[in-house]
Amino acid sequence: MGVTINPLKLSPFQRVIVSLVLGVFLGVFIGEPAGKLNIIGNIYIKLLQMTVIPYIMVSLIGGLGRLDLKMAKLIGLRGGSIILFLWALTALTLTFLPLAYPKWTSASFFSSSMVAESKKINFLDLYIPANPFYAMANTIVPAIVVFSIFLGVALITVEKRKGFILSMQNLSDALMKMASVVAKTAPIGIFALSAAAAGTLHVEELSRLQVYLWVYLGAWLILALFALPMLAARATPFKYAEVLKDARMAMVTAFATGTVLVVLPMIAEKTKELLRKKGLMNETTVSAVDALVPTAYSFPSVGTILGIGFILFAAWFVGSPLSVSDYPAFCVMGILTAFGSMAVAIPFMLDFFKLPADLFQLYLLGSVFTMRFATALAAMHGVTICLLGACAMAGKLSWRRMFEVAAASLALTAIFMVCLGFVLTKAIPYEYTGYKKLVNMELLGPLAQVKHDATPEPLSPQERKLPRLEIIKKRGVLRVGYSKDRLPFAFKNAKGHVVGFDMELVNALARDLGVSLDIVKIDWQKVAKELDSGRIDLAVGGISISPQRALRFVFSKSYLDEYLGLVVRDYRRSEFSSYEKIKDKKGLRLGVTPFRYKEGAGQRLFPNATLVVIDSPREFFKGQVKDVDAMLYTAQTATAWTLVYPEWTVVVPKGLNYKSPMAFALPNGQVQWRWYINTWLDSCIKAGLEQRAYDYWILGKEEKEKKRRWSIAKDVLGWLK
Repeated sequence: MGVTINPLKLSPFQRVIVSLVLGVFLGVFIGEPAGKLNIIGNIYIKLLQMTVIPYIMVSLIGGLGRLDLKMAKLIGLRGGSIILFLWALTALTLTFLPLAYPKWTSASFFSSSMVAESKKINFLDLYIPANPFYAMANTIVPAIVVFSIFLGVALITVEKRKGFILSMQNLSDALMKMASVVAKTAPIGIFALSAAAAGTLHVEELSRLQVYLWVYLGAWLILALFALPMLAARATPFKYAEVLKDARMAMVTAFATGTVLVVLPMIAEKTKELLRKKGLMNETTVSAVDALVPTAYSFPSVGTILGIGFILFAAWFVGSPLSVSDYPAFCVMGILTAFGSMAVAIPFMLDFFKLPADLFQLYLLGSVFTMRFATALAAMHGVTICLLGACAMAGKLSWRRMFEVAAASLALTAIFMVCLGFVLTKAIPYEYTGYKKLVNMELLGPLAQVKHDATPEPLSPQERKLPRLEIIKKRGVLRVGYSKDRLPFAFKNAKGHVVGFDMELVNALARDLGVSLDIVKIDWQKVAKELDSGRIDLAVGGISISPQRALRFVFSKSYLDEYLGLVVRDYRRSEFSSYEKIKDKKGLRLGVTPFRYKEGAGQRLFPNATLVVIDSPREFFKGQVKDVDAMLYTAQTATAWTLVYPEWTVVVPKGLNYKSPMAFALPNGQVQWRWYINTWLDSCIKAGLEQRAYDYWILGKEEKEKKRRWSIAKDVLGWLK
């Protein structure tokens, strides 16, 4: 006989799971059209949110107001200790995640975060309720909690407070009933949310993140299914199965909605039910739960702090993993920044450790997957704190067993990550592609016609007296000179085409002039002579302007600033992170180009260093220059070289703020030609061409068209157009 399932006889939790599965199936089946169901999901989320802020205020004010001062202090002390314990456990767990990262060769393009000023998080606005009504209107939960705590504590000393406390209790009960009614619509809301998410997620985009996602999932499983529930099971009278059963509905709802805020009433209700079953329900434990649920939400949860682990992945991803000496700062800064939004915390941490800011986009991509797991873990975090806090107030908490569970959890994490790292190394095919990506880059176009004349004739004495712009238009050819070792501004790619940032600009310049392009390789020492003779009309290749060079060359207006940095071996990155620590260091040996040596920047910036002149950066990157600690070089250029030689990395020490402008070199006495170039550069910058070229050649951003999401209904069955 077949087995039939009556949906009316399913438990609320089973209905939610069935809705989640059906929603995912519908999203995969019809694809992007499922995204339209998001409006139903948003209605469900807003209905859940409707009671949250009032509940936080009522439960905190009423919960604290009914206590005496001694009991309120005890809840704060014991609850705070538990929160700090969970933070420390999570931060230590994060330090084991790099054990799972495969030892792959990697390097990256330049990032503006290498030279950007650090952003600051405004903790005052986040936690000090200067205007409580503003905080309520803008859902600034930490400030609301602080205000409610102050008011609740103040009520303790008010003599005739019983009537008000009773009103708070009645309001709390009414809000819980409202939340329960809304929770009955969970299957509909969760079905819509999961269908929309599954229908619009481009799974192929997550391929770049698969190492991070697997490691994140492994850490999540350890924390959600072992560490947190075992803390409650071993250190309190509750059993492991009871803790998971208490938490599962809140976790699944938080997972489906993408926010833990909406399940706070549910966490409080389920926790009180469990306390009642164990005979631990009394005024003290109820007050502890009422105080700890909203308070715990206002501070970073285990789920939030786990997300900071992305910084460890980001550092590994770009080939500059954090050293063990960076871990204390990582843990402390990670917890502090987690007090704010992750949209602020991750960019701040990337900036703090001088990692590419555009990795935040990678984080956002991964957060499509991790965000829901983080909210589910935050729900488990809330349940754990409530159970531990209530038992602490009842005298039923064992700190010794909590430390035993923490030690076991960390040991399990270490073993698991080592094993996962072995599996990832074997299972995921990997090939370093940084060099291939660089040498296979082509001009974005459209392309001007290119002629190849290795030895163009110089202009006659009579022609040199004419305006150069007139000569260029007459012969129909713009002659552009470049010299060797000019990555990523002018270099030959794998097909032998001369490409790069500057070549992108002069290609557009030739198009606008209506002429073809003649690209000539020149000796840099003879560039002034080549310009004045007319063999070339301008020279390119990331040319820096300096007062000394201005005596020899005529330059166009600057179109880009370059920043000085240091090129060092990967393993020495942390030694050069601070300019203050190295600027007066004795015995420091720095390689410099002839230009940097002559202009004196190296000696001014590092007065006690010994400068070693290096004719070609290739000599340094190949290791042919001995007894040199680092090379002083422009960051934009050096990062391109590290794609060719990935064992090196670029560091812009914090506090080293030195930049110089870049421009085209032009022939002497050609005022009209210079004016035209300057006007054209202004137009180029305003039109966005310069930014487009910068994003592609300097930052390494690829231009891709967004592809339609694959679906069964369209791509397999052909039902949809």
